[in-house]
Amino acid sequence: MRQERAKYGIDGGYAGVACFCFAEVSLIACRRWAKNHNKRLVVFLTKVGAMVVLRIATGYVHSSISGKLSVWRNLLDELDLRGDEQVLDIGCGRGAVLISAAKRLPRGRATGVDIWRLRDQTGNTRTAAERNARIEGINERVKFVDADARVLPFPSESFDVVLSNLTFHNIRDAGERARALHEAVRVLRPGGQLRIVDGLANRYTPILQNAGCVDVTMRKLDQRTRYGLPGHRLTLVLAKKSKEHNS
Repeated sequence: MRQERAKYGIDGGYAGVACFCFAEVSLIACRRWAKNHNKRLVVFLTKVGAMVVLRIATGYVHSSISGKLSVWRNLLDELDLRGDEQVLDIGCGRGAVLISAAKRLPRGRATGVDIWRLRDQTGNTRTAAERNARIEGINERVKFVDADARVLPFPSESFDVVLSNLTFHNIRDAGERARALHEAVRVLRPGGQLRIVDGLANRYTPILQNAGCVDVTMRKLDQRTRYGLPGHRLTLVLAKKSKEHNS
């Protein structure tokens, strides 16, 4: 009997997948036309273009399926969790990061919040996330909540650790994005740790400091993991909530 496996989808939703497919098919069709009309330079350029698109698409799929899991395993190991923490994952999607965290919490709990939009991830539903948690055998350690990152339905200082993967940059308005970051810090306990991977993370330092964080640092992700699109720089921001800060 074949064992059921968790499926975490591809970041960027079906639109991202469709764009790569359209680009590849268009280049192949153009190359075929050029070949029939003896346009050697066009044949060469379209061949190179098709190879580049295929390379980017491969990196894109890798980052969504296994790359981010590898990166986050290392990030979670660095947190050196005791196992009894309360962890929040903002924009948890189908649960890849959340479930990885929950496996380290035999006496704690991991809570995931999302609005589960298909444009953010393929097959992005709460049902899919719950299914993955069940398959991974940690459904008793996780909780899923429908919520917007800008208005988290939790009391202040509820969590020991707050995580987020490729979520905040989806909030297009800078003011609303800052509001969501302030919410992340509000629900974090004094001394609690924050880890955010995002395409706009290099802009978050002053916002997090203003919200009450200290030791805010940035780190470029290890390119050997091929995390993210080639040429698309993603950054990790690490921070800790000040023990003197009152939410």
